[in-house]
Amino acid sequence: MKQKDRQQLILDRLAETYAGAKTALNYRNPFELLIATILAAQSTDRQVNVITAPLFEKYPDPESFARLTPEELEQEIKGVGLYKNKSRSIIATCRQLLEKHQGQVPAEREALEALPGVGRKTANVVLSVGFGVPALAVDTHVFRVANRLRLAQAKNPLETEKQLCAIIPENLWSQAHHWFIYHGRQVCRARNPLCHACTVAELCPAVLDFQKST
Repeated sequence: MKQKDRQQLILDRLAETYAGAKTALNYRNPFELLIATILAAQSTDRQVNVITAPLFEKYPDPESFARLTPEELEQEIKGVGLYKNKSRSIIATCRQLLEKHQGQVPAEREALEALPGVGRKTANVVLSVGFGVPALAVDTHVFRVANRLRLAQAKNPLETEKQLCAIIPENLWSQAHHWFIYHGRQVCRARNPLCHACTVAELCPAVLDFQKST
């Protein structure tokens, strides 16, 4: 089977298997999505949702976050990893939103990535999920799944993103992000992947490697 045909079949099967997949983060607007995505780094979406439910009721906008000290916010978010760093970044981001963007989350990549604590992955999530702008965020799940399936052969998230965007139509970038995440969480795990339950196992070059190691 030609490489291009194999790639297309993998994408078609993932699209069918994870039809309707969307972010697991709870949010009501782009600002809440931005804060939740910052908090989600090195934490689970489930844990972030537990924290943001009361957090957003107490602090619903950039103004309310900007009035906090890092120590005060730390107490609200200490259930997530790296909470001290995230506390400082969130407060700085909210102050920058007020100073430079009239309190609104910008819908441009450059402006998003200029916010403290916002890298390319977070910016891509906010663009695609919050604003419907085509973007393909590469987290650890996307990176792992894409490279195991040889949809990408890259050493870092940026190269993975570029290679995926080259073979996936732009109108499917945002959806594909969720296909890979769901597949990575449910089947193609970092350790002990469930190859026997994988819808694309016979198309995956990594299957033989896992079989040899067991």
